[in-house]
Amino acid sequence: MASRPIVPQQARGEAVVGGEVKQQKKAGAAGDGRSRRALGDIGNLVTVRGVEGKPQPQISRPITRSFCAQLLANAQAAAAADNKKKQVCANVDKAPVPVDGPPVGKKPVAAKAAQKKVNVKPKPQEVIEISPDTEEEVKLNNKEKEKVHVNAKKEKNGSSKKTLSSVLTARSKAACGLANKPKEEVVDIDAKDANNDLAGVEYVEDIYKFYKLVENENRPHSYMHSQTDINEKMRAILVDWLIDVHQKFELSPETLYLTISIIDRFLAVKNVPRRELQLLGMGAMLIASKYEEIWAPEVNDLVCISDRAYSHQQVLLMEKAILGKLEWTLTVPTHYVFLARFIKASISDQQMENMVYFLAELGLMNYDTLIFCPSMVAASAVYAARCTLNKSPVWTETLKLHTGYSEAQVMDCAKLLVYYHSKIAEGRLQVVYRKYSNSQRGGVALIPPAKSLLSGDASAGAGKNTA
Repeated sequence: MASRPIVPQQARGEAVVGGEVKQQKKAGAAGDGRSRRALGDIGNLVTVRGVEGKPQPQISRPITRSFCAQLLANAQAAAAADNKKKQVCANVDKAPVPVDGPPVGKKPVAAKAAQKKVNVKPKPQEVIEISPDTEEEVKLNNKEKEKVHVNAKKEKNGSSKKTLSSVLTARSKAACGLANKPKEEVVDIDAKDANNDLAGVEYVEDIYKFYKLVENENRPHSYMHSQTDINEKMRAILVDWLIDVHQKFELSPETLYLTISIIDRFLAVKNVPRRELQLLGMGAMLIASKYEEIWAPEVNDLVCISDRAYSHQQVLLMEKAILGKLEWTLTVPTHYVFLARFIKASISDQQMENMVYFLAELGLMNYDTLIFCPSMVAASAVYAARCTLNKSPVWTETLKLHTGYSEAQVMDCAKLLVYYHSKIAEGRLQVVYRKYSNSQRGGVALIPPAKSLLSGDASAGAGKNTA
């Protein structure tokens, strides 16, 4: 939009002489109206009267660049002429006064008034011309400014409320001693394995989401009330012996956890007599070894390690019976898959890792932990291990994210595991205790259990079935 100074408008036929406007008289007033009818048609600012004395309607004419330049040049020329005339009048006022006039050295009042008029210069005012096309834009801009003003008021009011609430929150935190506590950040535990193709960083989160969804589909329920010939202590003895066999054969951890899972699932659907309980363990380990190991132990190896209590044919028949009852469903999430992930989320060292596996195997050996799902037992083993080794903080935001459990949710199972830890040295089944008392595994079994988790509730929940 262009800007121009206001040009004082004067009616046509008027002239400025000596600072006063005088009307120039022209002949033919009636003909004057007829001759100026065309000027009314071009939309100028002069009110033209017609023949009958009625004003002609004004036509708005858009101001073009050339027309605006012409008007500006005319205004500048008129202003220059006016200033020249005023300067002439001022020079006349400064001339010496005649003898019969006022005394020398005194100026007349009229001269002073004229001088004041000359010295005072009107300040040019800028007028913004708005074309018809830009009027709508100006209206929109005004509306936007009003909205911004209203929003600014709302934000100001909201900020005052937020400021007041933040002050109250800060005071309460200061009273509780939490004012200087920094906010904990979640650690990216897969950042180091970004270039490791075997780690599967791109889809590892989806894998564990699937594990959490399906872990309860094939999880065994409590079955001891339906078994007529075996009890919890017999199961603990069997698991203790299988951990020893697993260690002698130097099998992978996945094989051990899958073996125990197969045993519990089979006992949940079929009654097993006492004399065949060890045979069930041998058949379950044979299946798990074939599933997990590259070089699985042969049937004769299992017969020999059982002191030939069962024949080769009996082991094969038990293997067939297990697979038939389980419908060949062996791909299930065990404790180990969750332990591997949660240990990684714990950002732990070797001692911490050994302690977690020690507590997890104590949970495997005891029937009471069967009421908890595998992911819960794994998360509780990590929590109990951190409490035992005095790690701070005990439960981090990273562990909460990857395990999906809060500190309160894992507390009951963690207390149960710590209780088993406190009783393992006095029990009759010492395989797990000796395994993790070895210096190769950091001797973590010799570390005193977490006193903060030892309570009457944990021991009462464990019952009297602890081996």
